Amino acid sequence: MDSGAQDIIELRHLEIEDYVDLRNSMDKAYEQTGLGSWKETDIRRLLRIFPEGQLCITLNGKVVASALSLIIQYDRFGDNHTYDQIHGNETFDTHDPEGDVLYGIDVFVHPEYRGMRLGRRLYEGRKELCENMNLRAIMAGGRIPNYKNYADHMSPRVYIEKVQGKEIHDPTLSFQLANGFHVKKVLKNYLEGDVESCEFATLLEWNNIYYQSDPKVLNMERTEVRVGLVQWQMRPFESLEKLMEQAEYFIDAVSDYKADFVLFPEFFNAPLMSPHNHLPEAKAIRALARFTEPLRERFLELAVAYNVNVITGSMPEVADDGRLLNVSFLCRRDGTFDRFHKIHPTPSEVEAWGMAGGDRIEAFDTDCGKIGILVCYDVEFPEVCRILADQGMNILFVPFLTDTQNGYMRVRHCAQARAIENECYVVIAGAVGNLPNVNNMDIQYAQSAIFTPSDFSFPTNTIKTEATPNTEMVLIADVNFDLLKELHARGSVRNKQDRRNDLYRIVAQKKADDRL
Repeated sequence: MDSGAQDIIELRHLEIEDYVDLRNSMDKAYEQTGLGSWKETDIRRLLRIFPEGQLCITLNGKVVASALSLIIQYDRFGDNHTYDQIHGNETFDTHDPEGDVLYGIDVFVHPEYRGMRLGRRLYEGRKELCENMNLRAIMAGGRIPNYKNYADHMSPRVYIEKVQGKEIHDPTLSFQLANGFHVKKVLKNYLEGDVESCEFATLLEWNNIYYQSDPKVLNMERTEVRVGLVQWQMRPFESLEKLMEQAEYFIDAVSDYKADFVLFPEFFNAPLMSPHNHLPEAKAIRALARFTEPLRERFLELAVAYNVNVITGSMPEVADDGRLLNVSFLCRRDGTFDRFHKIHPTPSEVEAWGMAGGDRIEAFDTDCGKIGILVCYDVEFPEVCRILADQGMNILFVPFLTDTQNGYMRVRHCAQARAIENECYVVIAGAVGNLPNVNNMDIQYAQSAIFTPSDFSFPTNTIKTEATPNTEMVLIADVNFDLLKELHARGSVRNKQDRRNDLYRIVAQKKADDRL
């Protein structure tokens, strides 16, 4: 994995060694409220009795946000309670490991980092904790800090209704509603000294629909993953900034549906080659390569900001030794990235551009398990995908660019074959439309899709979803890893398990690292 100066974001459990950073973030977060920060003795006690419930987000190793929780037996308190009663006047002796509700006693984000959607990550972490520990709900008393501006002419009930109807924005309640919580009732005299809320609070609840018998722990292996792909319309762009505005539009849209991945097509940035069309083709593509590093940096920023792993399609890259490669970046939402170089350049790419092939076959780790990336022509070579499957890949992402239906059908049918023979999901995304004034990019044809293995648990035609041909659009679908596990073990046929390794075997040859 490449290293660089990019910010690294991590959601993890809080540790006592984090207290200095934690206190600084608390002090800043509550600076205008008059509410105090937790003492180190309080945090030590919370970590001793319930370490799993204390979450934080670090930016480059420094705590900038946190969520603190207890487990309570809710019927001991009922719907009429105060904040002090819930945390036992800071003794936390109300914590009950056998309780049924995860109660949020605090959540805050350092003001300087409130534009990074860190609060949503904390809430998603709490939801995951609630589900994995088999608790029936998350509850909390939520402040309504904007109510002070309406208290002289509006009751809390009316204020809450107007926030729910988006007539009024409340920085806390609006955020909680957007994250799936509902208001159960209004609490009076909930938090002593909360002048902004006039000591009112909302009793918030989020119900765990997976509530069942066996408790688990945080960060369990994902069983269902949401995938988005962009079928990109080729069009002229006057600058890198304009192209990235369009890319961000799609990332934003896919992120709104809480997708885990978004895939762009091969050479989606080809419009930026238009000003260099007067050059020989080999020089024009190298001029396009100058945009590759700025594109990677911007995609990495968007992956973090929108909390989605981005596979950047592909783009030309000039290696240190002068070779021209076709690179696809995996920009993870934790701020790290990897790169894959297309292994098999097509004959036209070699003849027109002098494109060389990459030398690494590697499955990449993500927060949703292992994935593979192959670029267009690569998927027509079954050996490569077989090696990735043996490395534990569950999803193969294939950005492609095809000009004719013949070329598209080669990619499509081979991608479907890879899904069947390797018992994995294959996601393909291509570009559509016409691109005047760019040599070798005149026309495009695509019908992007998500393919599955072939058995009773999957669609009979092995197509999870597919786009309208030659139309710009987004596809979003869920893929289930438990179905793959069931197929590997008990499928009607078991391609992976039944391979005759005693008779034949595919082995990747080790070569020098081709990464920059």
